[in-house]
Amino acid sequence: MNLKIKKLNFYLGLMATGLMLSTSSCDEGWLDPKPLSFYAPENTFNSSSGLWSALVACERNMRHEYTGDGSPILTEHIFTEVAVEGTTDKSGPAQDLNLLITPDANLNSANYNRIGWYWYEGFKGIKYANTVISRIDDPTDYESEEERNHILGTAYFHRALRYYRLTNQFGDVPLILEEILEPRLDFYSTKREVILRKIKEDLEWAEPWVPSIMDKGQVPKGAIQHLLTKVNLALGEFDDAIASASRLIDGGTHSLMTERFGSTGNDPEKNLIWDLHRPENKSANVNTEAILMVMDRIDTEGNSGGMSSMRQGVPFWFTNINTPNGNRGTIDQPGIEIDQVTKYGRGIGRLRGTWYHQSMIWDDENDLRHAPGNWMDMTDMVYNNPDLKGVDDYYGQSLQFRNDEGTVLVVDTIRSWFSWPHYKLYIPEPQNIRPAGGHSDWYIFRLAETYLLRAEAYVWKGDLANAANDLNAVRTRAGAAPYGPEKMNIGTILDERARELYYEEPRKTELTRMAFIFANTGKEAYNGKTYSLDNFSEDNFLYDRIMSVTDFYNKGVFTRHGDTYTYSPYHVLWPIPAPAINSNTQGIINQNKGYSGYENNVPPLTTIEESSNE
Repeated sequence: MNLKIKKLNFYLGLMATGLMLSTSSCDEGWLDPKPLSFYAPENTFNSSSGLWSALVACERNMRHEYTGDGSPILTEHIFTEVAVEGTTDKSGPAQDLNLLITPDANLNSANYNRIGWYWYEGFKGIKYANTVISRIDDPTDYESEEERNHILGTAYFHRALRYYRLTNQFGDVPLILEEILEPRLDFYSTKREVILRKIKEDLEWAEPWVPSIMDKGQVPKGAIQHLLTKVNLALGEFDDAIASASRLIDGGTHSLMTERFGSTGNDPEKNLIWDLHRPENKSANVNTEAILMVMDRIDTEGNSGGMSSMRQGVPFWFTNINTPNGNRGTIDQPGIEIDQVTKYGRGIGRLRGTWYHQSMIWDDENDLRHAPGNWMDMTDMVYNNPDLKGVDDYYGQSLQFRNDEGTVLVVDTIRSWFSWPHYKLYIPEPQNIRPAGGHSDWYIFRLAETYLLRAEAYVWKGDLANAANDLNAVRTRAGAAPYGPEKMNIGTILDERARELYYEEPRKTELTRMAFIFANTGKEAYNGKTYSLDNFSEDNFLYDRIMSVTDFYNKGVFTRHGDTYTYSPYHVLWPIPAPAINSNTQGIINQNKGYSGYENNVPPLTTIEESSNE
């Protein structure tokens, strides 16, 4: 059976295995196996196509981080310096983090936060991958050792990706390396470094076996190398990080896009940055920058309901802004003379960019990522309410924040007045007359981040010249002037990541990873401080970074509903959901310091052997 036929068969196999591989509720055992039908593992996974079907479940699990209302990637942003939760009309959204982010709070809701989603879905992804790893030698139809090892290497990637995220979101977590065949309530936490070292070993094994070219949405060699670079950084093995990133950058398969391309490549009113983020261009064969994608196509079975990116990240602009004459200035009616809802989407301001992301980091007027047409300021919009025509002279004029007397014209300044990256968030949605952000493929890894990861590794090593070279490859592609080596530090790396990777990167994961590096190495940060693991939850780089640039947390800013924005150092790690700990009656999953339940912790497991014999 050739590979093309097997790819068809694994999609068909997914239909048979999907229910078996999923949990129906977070209230049930979070890794309980489900009752089996005649699609039992011994029947489903005795062929290579059956194993591929489980990996499709991993791909689906990965896609859901970016899709739907209140998608989980928002939570990765609002725990950092680039954005806050902008929902201001009720209590519950993650704003007063000191009050609301507790182990027994609602940690998995589109209206609150998705911390719990990362816990439960992370371990679901591990479960799917472990099914393949444990059953890798069940099939009898492999055409070669290369095919077997390709499947195994892909499963290793998916397990490693989930563990990379979990260890930088929650710290020490249970390490599960094989398929669970019966209910278990005896898990223990394993030390974060032990897990990272294990997934590094797995990724290094996988790299030579996974092909460089794969169908879009599947895992290619470049994704292995990119994730391995992150793991190497997390372990403080900076030479290895440089080597794995270099194999990807110099490997000949991927390169930065530096010329206009794709469906919009001939549009003189657009530019390269716009091209790079068009839904139809992301997975185009000509796009050599894309490494790993998730696929979400309109009218395609198994899609996820759209990205909802405009609903999440565009201001709530259509009811809360008055003209200087006191009339309602804006409306989300499609098909009117000035139709702004079709052009910009019906936003609700859930992901509210901070002043840091809107203004502080933009230091070059030629940067295409912040250029007119790509980046939207509120004053680029106009008063479009048709009822103003012939009645209010401000019809068709630019929005104003204040009138001549200094009166604020915006009912909700948090939710309804901020700027945003239109080129990133704009996704047409022909199925909805008030678009929220439709179906689109989405970047998980692309080469611009690989350059920034290698630049970071060079900074940790003190090789500032090479760090500048890598960062400038990304910066100058966007039209901005290059930096000199003297400007290179971790803060500069984070600023460039914020410009380039907003709504793509899991930023809280990466900030916590960097905080761990500072604490493990004792290297002095650009703020003049050094950090230690001994008091990580009381004093860490992530908290200091956010406090140094925030215009919300711990500044007395409060919402219309009266909730104050707060943040504490212990939020460097998220709380492990209480149901996961409480249901684990024959073992102990440790809680993170700063949260209720920490007092019950025991020393984490420190070897693979201990973890395997829990």
